[in-house]
Amino acid sequence: MRSRPGAVRRGGREGPRGFVFELSGGRLCLDFANTLDGRPTAHPRELLTDYGRLVAWGRQAAVLSREQALRCVQAAARRPATAARALRRAVALRETLFAVFSAVAHGRGVPPAALEALNAVLPSALVPLRVVREGRRFVWARGGAAPDLDAIRRAVAHDAADMLTSGPLERARECSGVRCAWLFLDQSRNGTRRWCDMSVCGNRAKARRHYRRTRAVARRGARAAG
Repeated sequence: MRSRPGAVRRGGREGPRGFVFELSGGRLCLDFANTLDGRPTAHPRELLTDYGRLVAWGRQAAVLSREQALRCVQAAARRPATAARALRRAVALRETLFAVFSAVAHGRGVPPAALEALNAVLPSALVPLRVVREGRRFVWARGGAAPDLDAIRRAVAHDAADMLTSGPLERARECSGVRCAWLFLDQSRNGTRRWCDMSVCGNRAKARRHYRRTRAVARRGARAAG
């Protein structure tokens, strides 16, 4: 599920089986930071609208197996207030990650408060792993046997800490699109990628440059004719 479906719009779309996220950041923690679309705009689009959406993201990002996702959804139905708190904690972590990796991408100092907030999550994120059986296969699991409504938050925090300590931080980027600000890992050969997706933000930038050139030529023509 990590590959991006071809018809996904910027951020994601509703599909016949629920919301399909765009996972183009190249890293788990960056994809999670991108679950708020259109940050620089007056009306950003929240993609994690409820706990079910959070579980859907975790399933598509391969954080949760199908069985783990189902158990989380069932537990959330039994404990909606607990699930709502888990969602708020996950969204708070997302904002922390954006503050951290946006600063890294621009070569700025990471805000101490953001780093402190990430560190506050890590003790629970670094709980010992277990191997559990699901059907005919074995998978990694954190914590005890009960469904962990914070499992996605823990996994994302662990990945963020791993990226900060092991890199490649020099490849962290923030999209140059004026309405985007998505984070991504620049995996281009020369390390000069500017856009999260050339077919979306890159083409918009090209269209704006073309419009400005056309207007400039028209103005020069009008002045020459006058």
